[in-house]
Amino acid sequence: MGRFDKYMLQQLLMLFGFFSLVLALVFWVNKAVSLLDWLMGDGQSASTFVQLTLLSLPTILVNLLPIAAFAATVYVTNRLSSESELVVVQAAGYSPYRLARPVMIFGAFVAVMVAILAHVLVPMSHQELDLRRAEIAEDVTARLLTEGAFVHPVKGITFYVRNISPADELEDVYLSNSRDSNQRQSFMASRALIVKDDSGPMLLMFDGMSQTYETDTKRLSVTRFDSFAYSLEGLLGETDIRPRTLRSTDSLALLRATPALRKELNRTKLQMFAEVTQRMNKAVQGFVICLVGFGALLIGGFSRFGLWRQIVLAILLLVVVKTLDNGFGGAIDDDPRLWPLRYLASLLAILMALVLMWKAAHPRLRRKKDDKTAPRENEVRS
Repeated sequence: MGRFDKYMLQQLLMLFGFFSLVLALVFWVNKAVSLLDWLMGDGQSASTFVQLTLLSLPTILVNLLPIAAFAATVYVTNRLSSESELVVVQAAGYSPYRLARPVMIFGAFVAVMVAILAHVLVPMSHQELDLRRAEIAEDVTARLLTEGAFVHPVKGITFYVRNISPADELEDVYLSNSRDSNQRQSFMASRALIVKDDSGPMLLMFDGMSQTYETDTKRLSVTRFDSFAYSLEGLLGETDIRPRTLRSTDSLALLRATPALRKELNRTKLQMFAEVTQRMNKAVQGFVICLVGFGALLIGGFSRFGLWRQIVLAILLLVVVKTLDNGFGGAIDDDPRLWPLRYLASLLAILMALVLMWKAAHPRLRRKKDDKTAPRENEVRS
């Protein structure tokens, strides 16, 4: 690797890290806001919020790293062109294909990163997220114990606790159950504890009173007690335990596609293979869109005012590639037998990059056209 290759590769990696950090923060904050609303509603701690947001990072990164790589390639190429560095290197005999070497190395590096994320880290994070969500759904304490506030975990259930002692003892507890249309139950106790039994979570209340109001007969029954055990099972709604999904299964397991796994996921072998091709295509696109951005800026030549028209062209080409990729992805979701179409947008991107670099390698064609049109313009003026 020559000096120029190392220099350009260093610039690409630095800008890639910067753009990745900025985009990750933007997407992470957007994701964190929705998670914060959900977790605050369930009374979860800050540590749970941090864990879930960190687990969402692999999914964010696998989608934004190719975009960050494209932005870094366009920015570095534009800066090298505006500072005449590309002109000097081209005058030394470097062809556009030779100039693309550091971009290809950079794109391969990005592709490897995206492949590791897509095939391994993202399925692991989805699996851990599903487990954490199931634990949160089953966490009775977090959903009920909010000091000084009336909590409604499900419709018809109201729970209140004034204070929670350092020994996890509940002080001044109120529980109302109006889900039965025939009667309403209310419990008040000076102290209470939540314990787990074989039959489910139990609320042990001490020194309290229960009231039962019959709506048909309009009769109110009051009972005082020293201790009372009340089952909380079923009062918090059904726990949504998600089954194992394609996204939470690593690619190696999908390629093996055992009958037990196919039954668990309720997917065919072809559908699993189509999912693997989608993950692989994300890595391929991390490579090809870097070449597209580089080729689009390379045809602009030298300009002190920058290559804004070429930058717009690069963005338009990126939009075309991503739009085609999303369109083919929808068709493959409907019919997995069309999985070869997954790579069609990437192949088109490679063709675009080759055409752009070929055009940059033959600037004389453009000059000949300009020379032919110049005499005609002079004749018109005369």
